[in-house]
Amino acid sequence: MSETLDRPQTTPKSPARDAAERWFSEFENALAAGDAEAASAMFSATSFWRDLVAFTWNIKTVEDPAGVRDMLSETLDRVRPKNFALAGEPTQDGGVVTAWFTFETAVARGEGLLRLKDAKAWTFLTAMTELKGHEEPLRQHRPMGAEHGADPERRSWMEKRAEETRTLGYSVQPHTLIIGGGQGGIALGARLRQLGVPAIILERRENAGDSWRHRYKSLCLHDPVWYDHLPYLKFPENWPVFAPKDKIGDWLEMYTKVMELNYWTKSEATSARYDEAAGHWVVEVTRDGERLTLNPKELVFATGMSGKMNKPDFPGSDIFRGEIQHSSEHPGAEGYAGRKVVVIGSNNSAHDICAALWEEGADVTMVQRSSTHIIKSDSLMEHGLGDLYSERALDAGIDTHTADMIFASLPYRIMHEFQKPIYDKVKELDADFYAGLEKAGFDLDWGADGSGLFMKYLRRGSGYYIDVGASQLIIDGRVKLVSGRMTDYTETGVRLQDGTELEADLVVLATGYGSMNGWIADLVDETTAKKVGKVWGLGSDTPKDPGPWEGEQRNMWKPTQIEHLWCHGGNLHQSRHYSLYLALQLKARQVGIPTPVYGRQDVHHEGI
Repeated sequence: MSETLDRPQTTPKSPARDAAERWFSEFENALAAGDAEAASAMFSATSFWRDLVAFTWNIKTVEDPAGVRDMLSETLDRVRPKNFALAGEPTQDGGVVTAWFTFETAVARGEGLLRLKDAKAWTFLTAMTELKGHEEPLRQHRPMGAEHGADPERRSWMEKRAEETRTLGYSVQPHTLIIGGGQGGIALGARLRQLGVPAIILERRENAGDSWRHRYKSLCLHDPVWYDHLPYLKFPENWPVFAPKDKIGDWLEMYTKVMELNYWTKSEATSARYDEAAGHWVVEVTRDGERLTLNPKELVFATGMSGKMNKPDFPGSDIFRGEIQHSSEHPGAEGYAGRKVVVIGSNNSAHDICAALWEEGADVTMVQRSSTHIIKSDSLMEHGLGDLYSERALDAGIDTHTADMIFASLPYRIMHEFQKPIYDKVKELDADFYAGLEKAGFDLDWGADGSGLFMKYLRRGSGYYIDVGASQLIIDGRVKLVSGRMTDYTETGVRLQDGTELEADLVVLATGYGSMNGWIADLVDETTAKKVGKVWGLGSDTPKDPGPWEGEQRNMWKPTQIEHLWCHGGNLHQSRHYSLYLALQLKARQVGIPTPVYGRQDVHHEGI
């Protein structure tokens, strides 16, 4: 008995851990031997490897063993992956083993998530987290701040910061210039700051956050707070679930200051060209009336994934006696009490603007041009986001980073299969709500394949409304609804295709936006914009997202067909998450780490 008690006790491995360890051991052996064939054979016949920069210097998904084989055949010799190790206890559910892991390459460290089916990889995510020798100064590596000891040449933090502000863009050129000072540009600027990449962010407005402040009064985030943190600095625990626009504006302004970003307000790029001989961009900038030339190595468009406003020039605008505004120009409902307003469009902005105008006492008519997907905010929170981004998720140990990685690990090719059951359930639970909308004449849809809001967002960035109250106004007839397409203005309003005339003192064109490469056409030239191609979308061959299949968001956060030109942005979640991978690509180029790109995206659609 004593011998039994003295013998070291071991906990038997779980079947999930055993399966994951065996897979990684065999996988690493194949990689070490340079055997792409053997490694690819460890993937299921239908499988997906999504790589965020670590293997491909790209954001790239390869599919099935053949795709894995091709990618490894081209990248393995230079990547030299090793030291795959489990990070936490693997789990098993429904025959799928899920395992978090870490790994290294020749130049970087990374993390990832593996899902096994029948002992073979079904989904595999690899993501670069840091470059060796260029780690961010975080936690144990954070700066001291105070410089102890005596030094007659000592300069304070304020003096150093003032010198940087005075010289960067003048006697010292930025490595990276970011055009656009919204959440995308700010998030990327923060990442680059921590990586030691000299960067300037250009914002044409007077203050950081003004892109939010100058919108209509009722604008709030429709995504919940847990989904919307910026890098490094989370919202406080008492931050509202849905932040009002001015509160977001104040947060962004504060963030640029405490994160020490080189953020130029009242600054606008007026032209840009790449000087091949000099190896840098030549960007003409007007800064608060001063003209100057910047020569960054890398140029990032962070002008919003929706691109330039689409403001149709309908005939008759010269005779219309009222006002015409695009939704992005609409200042708010104040001053329109008792006046007739026609809002062209039926997505998020159209609904928000209609509701605010009705509250102000305007006579409001929405013109629905095509079907729209609607989901109630509470239903989206509970069924669409709650498992990953909520207090419930935090209580289950899923913090924002973990949620981001879980979401990133779901291949776009099959993501709709995970989304469809959510919307099937919502359709059933909120049946009375949808019946009321249809009775009011609203043309509803659930996406091309019933997969709902998020797939619509990823595919086209439009076509939906997260209901925070406007739908009930339509159901009750307080906001009038008309279906049809506008053809022209009259002296007193608008005319639709069927001849219907609607009186209006104000017409708001909630008609959306074009591709982001429209900004590239304006600033560089149309040839460059066409070489970049359409920005956003997956190639799903669904409305407004033409095929062929791309596998990733077109031109976002990764190399484009124009060297040294990048596109960045998206919602707050995407700006936070993907800013890391873009920043690592830019840092590698700054310090001279070779970055051969595997699978650079072809251009199928010009987009402008």
